[in-house]
Amino acid sequence: MTQRIRPGTVAAIALLLAAATGCTGQQPASPAPSAPPAARGAGGQGAAGPRPFTLLAAGDVLPHSSVIDQAAADAGGAGYDFAPMLAGVAPAVSGADLAFCHMETVYGKEGGPYTGYPSFKSPPEVAAALRTTGFDSCSTASNHTLDDGAEGVSRTLGALDEAGIRHAGSARTAAEASRPTILPAGPGKGAAKVAHLAYTYGTNDIPLPAGRPWTVNVTDERKIIEEARAARRAGADVVVLSAHWGTEWQDEPDARQLELAERLTASADGGRPDIDLIIGTHAHVPQAYEKVNGTWVVYGMGDQIAGAMINYEGVQDPRGNQSSMGRFTFAPPAKPGERWSVKKAEFVPQWYDTATGRAVNLNASLGDGAEHLREVRDRIRTVVLGRGADKDGLRMGE
Repeated sequence: MTQRIRPGTVAAIALLLAAATGCTGQQPASPAPSAPPAARGAGGQGAAGPRPFTLLAAGDVLPHSSVIDQAAADAGGAGYDFAPMLAGVAPAVSGADLAFCHMETVYGKEGGPYTGYPSFKSPPEVAAALRTTGFDSCSTASNHTLDDGAEGVSRTLGALDEAGIRHAGSARTAAEASRPTILPAGPGKGAAKVAHLAYTYGTNDIPLPAGRPWTVNVTDERKIIEEARAARRAGADVVVLSAHWGTEWQDEPDARQLELAERLTASADGGRPDIDLIIGTHAHVPQAYEKVNGTWVVYGMGDQIAGAMINYEGVQDPRGNQSSMGRFTFAPPAKPGERWSVKKAEFVPQWYDTATGRAVNLNASLGDGAEHLREVRDRIRTVVLGRGADKDGLRMGE
């Protein structure tokens, strides 16, 4: 449950602290072209045979009221433009063959009203900005997926469709829920097929819509494995799970994360693991990366976009604007039907500057006078490597 600082309003902070558990965010940007970026990573090149590809995943997009206000200012009075706040990380995102985001909130009606914490309704212009940044698919299963019921889910998925972004984790129909989300990792016959699965630990005690139990995927180990195997049967070479899990404001993964990661990565069919990568969201702070049973697990990436955050102690917590992006280069198997393997694992430290409303790649050139940012970068690195991922080859990338 994260909250945004509202200027000069102690009562508002008290209200936020008393509110139901949830995430925080700020508002989206103006429409952008739905066409994919012109150039992507190495997976988009090469001969007709299977070729390596790079997948990047980023943390929670949480449009709080202050983020929405920033997007309105960036649009110059003509709607909302979220692209400028993500421009600083766009080269890293668009440089991957595939890029996954986490859309924490649902979208409101065109023209508003739009709201922040505790019950979010974000401008649909967020979707266009995510596509402009280079994202290809978004997980949409979170504790805020039902903030505006089935209508909110429908609007959100419709806006993502219009922007050209695939999605996983919520659905408008039973048929949509039953179809795995599978994307090519680049053009041509040599492109791997990547399945994107997404599940959330819960929905802030909001019940699933009557007669629509498929509206959002609530974590169920059996269902996750069934969907992963269905994606394999549908032709997926690599299966990626977005997991909305963990304890908010806790740097360390909790017992539930550790147990579920252990079981999911141990699950296999015919000797081939069911899950090839787990990418976690929800905790609002960066958490560790770890190789579990030979599979990379990102316990928590933190918030990619969020307003100034209030933690459980009622104070602004700068960790709420720190995050990492995970980048994994997959290599094809030596023999058909075997597992694609991660030959390179990286994390890219990121910070969202609430003063300017801009996401900053902390391992790009920071220039003079950036000692504070280097300290933030080093703190993120310490947390990310806190479970010994460097020994398995994880490196900080740009």
